[in-house]
Amino acid sequence: MNLLKLKNKILSGLYRKWIDRINEAWMFVFLLLIIILPFILAAGLYLKSYLIISENHLSDLLFTDIWKPAENKFGFAPFIISSVWVSLSALVLAVPVCLLSSIYITQYARSSVLKLMQPVIDILAGIPSVIYGVWGVLMIVPFSVKAAEWFGIHTTGYNIFSGALVLLVMIIPFILNILIEIFRIIPEELSEASLSLGATKWETIKFVLLRKALPGIVSAFGLGLSRAFGETIAVLMVVGNVIKIPHNIFDAGYPLPALIANNYGEMLSIPKYDSALMFAALILLAVILVFNFASRVLIMRLERYA
Repeated sequence: MNLLKLKNKILSGLYRKWIDRINEAWMFVFLLLIIILPFILAAGLYLKSYLIISENHLSDLLFTDIWKPAENKFGFAPFIISSVWVSLSALVLAVPVCLLSSIYITQYARSSVLKLMQPVIDILAGIPSVIYGVWGVLMIVPFSVKAAEWFGIHTTGYNIFSGALVLLVMIIPFILNILIEIFRIIPEELSEASLSLGATKWETIKFVLLRKALPGIVSAFGLGLSRAFGETIAVLMVVGNVIKIPHNIFDAGYPLPALIANNYGEMLSIPKYDSALMFAALILLAVILVFNFASRVLIMRLERYA
């Protein structure tokens, strides 16, 4: 009887061990899929864009500004520069808004303010892009016309500035949520120790909390920049979609996502044009990967001094 119990116990232990191994294997497979997914995307886009890459020099594709598909001239510079203009402009505007708001919510305001703000942030994050685009057409475009007049510039309002303002509103909830969590997980002992040494509230925030949170802050804005770079519909509706290199924020632009969204469906029957649009998607993916890699390198360096 004891031998039978021992046998059942051993078999039960082996069964649990094999179940654990099977579960671990499935988890590893799913993790591996997530890791290789960017490479699968990049490989697929490269294969689809190989036609245009094989027939044109890469430097001509990336650094020329002539876009005449009928003449086999595919200069992506206007689209790349427009994307950078819109994304960086939105990020520059988002830095003070998100950073100061998150500091106030976590360091100065009562807890009830955070409870009130959290649903508002979630609602802003969940609004569809097309609604932001319509709002931009109705509100931001007329404001952009008046703002340009202050600088003596005439514009239709459909320009980089309008796209940046719409993007600003779209990425604020995304960045703000991350920053709030970053400041909330900083140990309170750090603030208490600084205040006990005679530092003011602002000095504590400036020299203790911001330094401790700096890697997370860089990560939040890096993710926000990647998010802004890939936004399509809302920006497409207000940025002008004119194929030229913008020289200031009141010039019209044509970001890469807008190029793909505007032309992909109707150009599927033209192999070279289809390949060009896939190359635009490949550029978009490459730029976002570079942004993320650069932010990770910067974060690792900052963590040494935080």
